[in-house]
This record gives sequence, C-alpha cells and structure tokens, in this order.
Amino acid sequence: MDDLKFGKRDKRGDWHPSMPIQTAPVFVFPPQPSKFLKWLPGYIFPWNALFLVLGAAFWFWLTPPTETLRTIAPGWISYLLARNALLVLVFFGALELRLYVKRRQGTHFKFNGKWPSEQRSDVFMFKSQNIDNALRTFVTGVPIWTAYEVFGLWSYANGIGPWSTFGSHPIWFVAFAFILPIWHEVHFYCIHRLIHVPILYKWIHSVHHNSVNPSPWSSLSMHPIEHLLYWSDSLIHLILPSHPLLFLYGLQITGTGAVVGHIGFDKIELDNEQAMDTHAYAHYLHHKYFEVNYADGTTALDKFFGTWHDGTKEAQERMESRYAKKVAQLNQEKNS
Repeated sequence: MDDLKFGKRDKRGDWHPSMPIQTAPVFVFPPQPSKFLKWLPGYIFPWNALFLVLGAAFWFWLTPPTETLRTIAPGWISYLLARNALLVLVFFGALELRLYVKRRQGTHFKFNGKWPSEQRSDVFMFKSQNIDNALRTFVTGVPIWTAYEVFGLWSYANGIGPWSTFGSHPIWFVAFAFILPIWHEVHFYCIHRLIHVPILYKWIHSVHHNSVNPSPWSSLSMHPIEHLLYWSDSLIHLILPSHPLLFLYGLQITGTGAVVGHIGFDKIELDNEQAMDTHAYAHYLHHKYFEVNYADGTTALDKFFGTWHDGTKEAQERMESRYAKKVAQLNQEKNS
C-alpha cells in the first residue's frame, strides 16, 4: 500500500496521518446519533470483539472448574500464569515478529522511522529495549495480571461480591460488556494522571516511558507498582453485578489490549490494497510528548482537561504553549 495516500513522512522518516484523530462521539451534548452509529463498528471491531472472544474462550475452556477455584492452590494458579504468559508470548510476539523482526511492511504507516532494536541505550537492561520490555512483561507484568485473576475467580467461587448470571440480568450484562472498555479508559486516565505526578513519574512511570519509540513488547513494560495500579480496574467486578466471563473479558481489555496503543504503526497491512486500523496514534503521541493524551480519546477526558493532542499543528502549538507556561512557573517558584 502507498502510505502517503493516508499521511505524510517527515525528513526523519517519521510518518503521521493526514487527518486529525477524533475523540469518540459518546460523551457529547447535544447527542450525535449519526456520528455515534458511524463510530460504533470501530469501537467493537476488531479489538474489543477479539478481547470478548478471548474472555469467553478462557472462561468456557481454559479456566478450572468452580470447585477447584474455591481453594487457593499452586496447581491451578501456575496453570493460569502459564496460560496468560503463553497468550502474551503468542499475541505480542506475533506482532513483534511480523512488524519489527521480519519488517513485512517496512516503515509503511510507522510513526517513528527508527527501529528500537537498533537504538541501544543505558536506560534499558542489557542496553536493549526489547530485552528490557520482555523481562518486565513476564517477570512482573503477567504474574500481577494473574494475581488479580486468581483473586477474582476465587472470590466468584466463594460467593464474594455481587456475581450473577446472564439469565438474571441480560440487559445489564450486555450494557456492562459494552461499557467495560470505556471504564478501562476512565480508570487508566485517572491512574495515568496520578503517576505523572513528578515524584511518582521519576520512580515509577518513567520505566514505561523509557520506550519513547514503543513496540508490542513495550505494552506491559512497567514498574511493578504501575502494574498493581493498572490492573486494579478489574476490581469493578467485585462492586457491580458481573460474571466471570465479563471479568476475564475485562482482564483481556487491560492485559492483551495494552498492545493496541504500542504497535507503533497506524495500520497493519493485510495485502496490497487492504489494511487494519490500529488506533495507536493517540497513545504514540503520549510516548512522544509525555504530557498529552493520558487516555485514548474514547472518553474525551483529555479534551476536557486541555491535554488532547490530535496530531495537528494547532495541537502542537497548544502543547508547546502550555509547556512553556509550566516551565516559566517552575522557574519563577525556583527563583522566589
């Protein structure tokens, strides 16, 4: 495909889309039903539909029986850990292999023209972004993901929390499934703003931001404390009526879904004429500029708080003006 039909490439080889990214027509007044219906298929497919299918598959075929879950035991916990690690290895690894190792589409639609494997740095273990990211993913990321899953499934098996069935609350469960990705983004925005507080950023969130040019392995590369905060969105299932299938779906949105913002490409080419949108640009801009797009645009929280960057020149100027004012204020406080 000719990626220049969809965007531009600068002198450094960085590509960006020609059209500004839009926030979702969800939390808008007056309502915009036509825009909402046009936006809806992209909200469901392919990513959220995939995560729902994975959650259902995990519940029906890859989770031990409820009787087993009632008692904490190393056997089934180790099984869940291995199952989750295998999923990450296959899913993230396939994207990394296709786009970054074999480079099947070269730099077509690639936001940053450089390749992480060729940019060695002392901020990473063994000076390698890929090795550092993968180690953090599997040493703390997947285990903490699994710990939340163990706690949730054990709670369900022991009747802790307002668990219910689809038959009892069909409308609520369909609505809950629909809003879970939105809930994840609201939760993510809140903890994301929290860990950008200077002292927390320095000691915790900077680990994730070391990957200025993210790839799939960067998705869950975080400080362990950030992992703990990140998956705490799953606790909503112990507060509102839910079902283990929805619980596992939510974990997929948070865990497997982390890769969506870190693919590093605007589109994944399927053939010479077709490509799949990744919706990764908003979060890529956050990695590039640090203080914009704390969420991904579904909730419009960044617009409300003045931190939205849609990729345009005007948004860039607003960001630079805001940053200049911040620096001036810090200098004034320092000199006073």
